[in-house]
Amino acid sequence: MLASLEGKRVAILATDGFEQIELTRPLEALTRAGAKVEIVSPKAYEIQGFNHLEPSEMFPVDKRLSVQSRPIAHRRGRHALRPRLH
Repeated sequence: MLASLEGKRVAILATDGFEQIELTRPLEALTRAGAKVEIVSPKAYEIQGFNHLEPSEMFPVDKRLSVQSRPIAHRRGRHALRPRLH
C-alpha cells in the first residue's frame, strides 16, 4: 500500500504501444493514494495501449512532451536538450 500522496502531482510517461496494465495499475494505485496523475507523451491527444500483441484501449494524453530546439548547458559543459511540457 502506498503512503498518502495527497496534494502530489505525478506524471506517467508513455507513448503508443505500451502494455496497458503497466499503465493502468500504477495509475489506479497512485490515484487511490491521493496523487493527481497525468499521462505525458511525445504524442498529442491519445495513445494506444496493447494487451500483449493486440491493440487495446486508447488513453487521453494530459500533457504533450516536446524537446526544446535550443540546447542548454550542463554543469560539466556538455549540452543537452531540455524537455518541455505543453
